[in-house]
Amino acid sequence: MGNALTRRAVLGGALAISVATPLRAAVLTATPRQATGPYYPESLPLDADNDLLQIAGRQGRGAGEPLHLSGRVSDLNGGPIAAAGVEIWQCDAQGRYHHPRDRRGGVKADADFQGFGRTETNADGLYRFRTIVPVPYPGRAPHIHFKVVMRNGDSFVTQMYLRGHPSNDRDVLFGRLRDSQARDQLAVDLSSAADLDAGGRRAMFDIVLG
Repeated sequence: MGNALTRRAVLGGALAISVATPLRAAVLTATPRQATGPYYPESLPLDADNDLLQIAGRQGRGAGEPLHLSGRVSDLNGGPIAAAGVEIWQCDAQGRYHHPRDRRGGVKADADFQGFGRTETNADGLYRFRTIVPVPYPGRAPHIHFKVVMRNGDSFVTQMYLRGHPSNDRDVLFGRLRDSQARDQLAVDLSSAADLDAGGRRAMFDIVLG
């Protein structure tokens, strides 16, 4: 993620800073980057809001366990990043993506599941989505892809996993993470959201950009 201060600007301004003056130390650790993957939408759905379970013009609801997903996007010092676009995409409850290249098993993707959603962080850097608890498919543990797009056009991509899922260690990406802090940053706990959806779950996934 590009910093608002370029390296040249930092070096150019170094003469104006006393050697004895300590720079402000970062208090957070940047969220690890992960691959975009092969199934980012070739074209965005007409309904691309933050509720992936209900598609405009359709009566049905996406299959799967409802998940109320929220979090905060911040910088390394904990400052909120407002008006950033947050996108998510994931497979449906059958393990299929809304993508023409995903033909695994010959099963059609769930027409009532949006597959992709987009929202914008508020003044406090907060975002939220209504989607489904991710499910595994061959080679991958349950995960949700995230992309954050800044107002200056810079973007950051990562993936969110379920803490303690038995397939995490076998996942082609999560399994390669040997740093326990990186694993912890990309994994979330699930709790009940029965107050919002029957049988629903809740998770929080904060993203720190550095």
